[in-house]
Amino acid sequence: MSQRFSPPGGDDPPSPCIRVCKMDPVSRLCTGCWRTIEEIGAWGFMDGDEKRAVLAQLPGRRPSRRRGR
Repeated sequence: MSQRFSPPGGDDPPSPCIRVCKMDPVSRLCTGCWRTIEEIGAWGFMDGDEKRAVLAQLPGRRPSRRRGR
């Protein structure tokens, strides 16, 4: 991860934040965007490749939602 803030633009993917910020105490993931607190804090300093790597992990972190009926 680079040490300087990376302003958005170019090929940087947007943040997955949906403004539902609540950390799950068991998984230690935000229940809105499914990132760790470390990933959230580092997001502005990550380059595009680092952000894409985090984004690629998010679908596997979301709990499956089954509808029982």
